[in-house]
Amino acid sequence: MNGQNPDQKSRRYVLKAIAALPMLGLGACGDADSSPVIATSASPSPAATLSPTAQCADDDDATPSQTEGPYFTPNSPLRTSLVEGGMAGTRLSLSGLVLSTACQPVTQALVDFWQCDDAGVYDNAGYRLRGHQFTDAAGRFVLETIVPGLYPGRTRHIHVKVQAPNRGILTTQLYFPGEPRNASDGIFNAELLLGVQSAGGAQQATFNFVVQV
Repeated sequence: MNGQNPDQKSRRYVLKAIAALPMLGLGACGDADSSPVIATSASPSPAATLSPTAQCADDDDATPSQTEGPYFTPNSPLRTSLVEGGMAGTRLSLSGLVLSTACQPVTQALVDFWQCDDAGVYDNAGYRLRGHQFTDAAGRFVLETIVPGLYPGRTRHIHVKVQAPNRGILTTQLYFPGEPRNASDGIFNAELLLGVQSAGGAQQATFNFVVQV
């Protein structure tokens, strides 16, 4: 959209994500569809301790949309932590913002996450490693989860739906830098790379969603 080739855009998003890690992190952005609202709760996410610095310009592109895949389950629980007792896997703290293309925070945006477990298995009978939340007054969200495992045909990823109030739904996926399977995954998009850093035995990741409002 801004006259950049894909490599330039990928570098721009990755560098912005890494530069913003100490505060809150950046990501890329995506076209929303016109599907109906997928949850009705209005409880905000408890992210009051964050102090994000938005690093976007008024002409930032919206986060790219991606396929929903076969494992989405509607009506996930309202929660900011997907971690359960005895759950295997590396702990992951994911935080960020939901912003408009004009770089304004989107309050009470729905952010719905789902992923496989450490063994690469999705819970399709219940809501393990599934949950939604709403951004706070600054457009912030925080998720406690684990690093997803791998399964045949895909690289490591987390599924997300993002919906500004009374707007269409952005469906996309988030990816991890340095994964060997990124190069062979036909869905992978470098604009959707998380900014990741290690924190002891856990990982901290950041991403900002940019949506059309």
